[in-house]
Amino acid sequence: MRIRSLGVIDDAVVELSPGFTAVTGETGAGKTMVVTSLGLLLGGRADPALVRIGAKAAVVEGRIVMRPDAPAALRAEEAGAELDDGALLISRTVSAEGRSRAHVGGRSVPVGLLAELADDLVAVHGQTDQQGLLRPARQRQALDRYAGDAVAVPLEKYAAAHRRLRAVAGELEEITTRARERAQEADLLRFGLDEIAAVEPLSGEDTELAAEAERLGHAESLSSAAQVAHAALAGNVEDPEGVDAGALVAGAHRALESVRSHDPALGALAERIGELGILLGDVAGELAGYADDLDADPLRLAAVEERRAALTQLMRKYGSAENGLDSVLEWAERGSVRLLELDGDDERIDELTAERDGLRLELSSLAQALTDARNEAATRFASAVTEELASLAMPHARVTIDVRQTEDPEGVEVGGRLVAYGPSGVDEVELLLAPHPGAQPRPIAKGASGGELSRVMLAVEVVFAGSDPVPTYLFDEVDAGVGGKAAVEVGRRLAKLAKSAQVVVVTHLPQVAAFADRQLLVEKTNDGSVTRSGVTVLEGEDRIRELSRMLAGHEDSASARAHAEELLAAARSSE
Repeated sequence: MRIRSLGVIDDAVVELSPGFTAVTGETGAGKTMVVTSLGLLLGGRADPALVRIGAKAAVVEGRIVMRPDAPAALRAEEAGAELDDGALLISRTVSAEGRSRAHVGGRSVPVGLLAELADDLVAVHGQTDQQGLLRPARQRQALDRYAGDAVAVPLEKYAAAHRRLRAVAGELEEITTRARERAQEADLLRFGLDEIAAVEPLSGEDTELAAEAERLGHAESLSSAAQVAHAALAGNVEDPEGVDAGALVAGAHRALESVRSHDPALGALAERIGELGILLGDVAGELAGYADDLDADPLRLAAVEERRAALTQLMRKYGSAENGLDSVLEWAERGSVRLLELDGDDERIDELTAERDGLRLELSSLAQALTDARNEAATRFASAVTEELASLAMPHARVTIDVRQTEDPEGVEVGGRLVAYGPSGVDEVELLLAPHPGAQPRPIAKGASGGELSRVMLAVEVVFAGSDPVPTYLFDEVDAGVGGKAAVEVGRRLAKLAKSAQVVVVTHLPQVAAFADRQLLVEKTNDGSVTRSGVTVLEGEDRIRELSRMLAGHEDSASARAHAEELLAAARSSE
């Protein structure tokens, strides 16, 4: 990794060994920034406070060697990235303003992709993880992770059934507790639908009736106007000598017809005048028919106005004047559908009750399968952790995992008992420790000293490491509280793990660092920053000096130097 402008680090390169790398240095020298840098490469949260004061942005670049068919490589290729000579190049930039950018294989990608790749690349284990594992809920998650598909498969089915049961139970409760409100709603809908049905409105009827009312209300003036217009076009039978438009046009047509043979232009005009005469005749005929058909019956007008009033009342109650009668018909359609739903409540209650009971039986069966799988995994997990503790200078300690249930009369039946259940099953999981023979197993948060707790947690992490299919493991000071012989065993155990995977450990223990294939020293310059030369690969005399410092607090102690040489020799002889 290359780290620039991150925290106390100005510009530094971190070269990790394929096996076991130990990162050491004085408190505050910047060892944590190495872990933070890796976290950024793995899609961790970008905190602008991490950007070095005076810098525009912090940049972390990493080169990760992997097989072309590795899951992370395939996922990166899907995003358009390319491997560079068998390595994936990843970079993360965090600006002082808080903006974050990520690049994978030369391609700009969402930061979320880094987190996806991290799942297949690195497992990070730190003191925060240890504290989390003290909580029973996290211990159940840890056990489930260790169990793999034996728990994951039934848990997925159980979770789906549990979600459906919650939905069914919620709907059932809503129907039953709101029965009175729903009955009142149904009564109001029936009243409205009956009122609309009694009127029997038709789509567009209000518009047609408005036009008819306008016509009937002005029947006399409309009839008079039609008669006058008819007389002007076709003549008045009571006034035979009167001049009308039809007679005048006919005279004009006759005048032109008599001379049309002498000039084709007049012949064309004669034809047009003839057409005008025909049109005048048609209009006159329609005017006569209109006047004859016009109904001036006041009884019909009253009936129309009464019908319009009934429709207006419906629109006021169930629709709107702006949207007309169609809004009433739409309300009636929606109301009919809703009434069917409300009237079907009793049937729906029966259906939901039957589904709920069936789901509870299904949950009981799946919960039992989960409990059985967890008990089987708990036995293996506890045995593996106990074996690891023997390698960590706790040969007589015994770890057990308590998988238990809490009785609940409203719960589901498992093993002949009604027990409480939740989205993850019916089991409560707790890690117990008996530190020596004869001691009663107690929860690890209460039954272990600080050093014992660190070793138990390290054993748990190592067991997880054996089951996690990732090539790199980062341990951030998980050896806190451990010293002496136990520290030597911690180093030996991490070295053993490094034979099958890459292991990076940030540590303050010389006993652990002595087992590393490569030791990196992080140190500040006089101005308080870590430069490119501030992360150094220690070899030979330099490594002995750093181990001496870690042992005695300064590099020039002869006894510390002898002890450091002894530690290195012991570590090499145990390989």
